Amino acid sequence: REEYLEPILENVDKLKKQTVNAVNETIGVGLLHVVLTNKDEEFLLKLSTHAADLVRCWAAYTIGRNTAINLREKLKKIQSFASDAHFGVREICWMTIRPDIAKNLSESLSILSKWTRHKDENIRRFASESTRPRGVWCEHIIELKQNPGLGLEILEPLRSDPSRYVQDSVGNWLNDASKSQPEFVIEVCDEWLRDSSTKETQYIVKKALRTIRK
Repeated sequence: REEYLEPILENVDKLKKQTVNAVNETIGVGLLHVVLTNKDEEFLLKLSTHAADLVRCWAAYTIGRNTAINLREKLKKIQSFASDAHFGVREICWMTIRPDIAKNLSESLSILSKWTRHKDENIRRFASESTRPRGVWCEHIIELKQNPGLGLEILEPLRSDPSRYVQDSVGNWLNDASKSQPEFVIEVCDEWLRDSSTKETQYIVKKALRTIRK
């Protein structure tokens, strides 16, 4: 499918700043366009299961940037990327769908709350990381900065999660919230420590309060 390549490379050349993320997003969006134009679902499947993690990152963009599918369908399709063995693919997949999560916050939280019970720690972590009020390398979710209590349906099931990967994300989520709503975070942490004295909860709380305790 060499004919797909030229228009994508032209768009990459037009970028004012060719950062890694900008280039990857441009390639992913370009691939989405050619796949939809040519109705080439077979090619999309090959991208999604490619051995190279970079190619799977491009495939994640073809889901997150696809305006033809709704949020529920996007989350369903992105879940396999959320469980990917490569850290980079897992990061790209939540970043590419985060704008949709922010625009449809109530529905997103409802769907992702079910992911917190998944046996795969990577999928549980996606539920927390994708909804962080501030996050990393992404736009803030204003509604969660102002009212972080909305995220408790994600956080509560994870407060004693056995995975350090998940614990870090939950702690970072609450630390994000502490920068705009410190009293909320203090109350949540106090309640968690009263109800759950596990070392997992203690670790999360320590991470959550690091900005407040500076």
